[in-house]
Amino acid sequence: MNNRTLVISGILAALYVAVSFVFQPISFGAYQFRVPEILNHLIVFNKKYIYGIVGGVFISNLLFSPMVPFDLVFGVGQSILALLLIIFVSRFIKGVQGRMIATIIFFTFTMFLIAIELNLAFGLPFWLGWGTTAVGEFVVLLVGAPVIYAMDKRIHFEKWL
Repeated sequence: MNNRTLVISGILAALYVAVSFVFQPISFGAYQFRVPEILNHLIVFNKKYIYGIVGGVFISNLLFSPMVPFDLVFGVGQSILALLLIIFVSRFIKGVQGRMIATIIFFTFTMFLIAIELNLAFGLPFWLGWGTTAVGEFVVLLVGAPVIYAMDKRIHFEKWL
């Protein structure tokens, strides 16, 4: 990792944490709309964004989660799994919009890990946990996709790293 990647990753992680702090009341638990998850769309521009995103998830879960040990395993694990899946399929999907759709699908689907976490931590039924967290993730990423896409037209995320 070069210095530029390290600095951009640190800034991205800090942004994720700051947004998590602001939206903390709706970011954790069975019903969650974790707004900084829109940053997951950055992975479609450069796979090196994984460091900042995962770093932000880890720090946010460490600082703000009501179930820290579970969230450090399941929450961070879910992000890593979904991001790696997107990196893999991005080789086969041409176009930013198609990769953003894949991001929405993979992150929504992998919320089953958060459902397992909620079941272990709070006894929440698996299907209820998966349904509620998947809906929240889907909504945040669906709303975030055009925002990140529009920002890219001005900022050009692929050139940062």
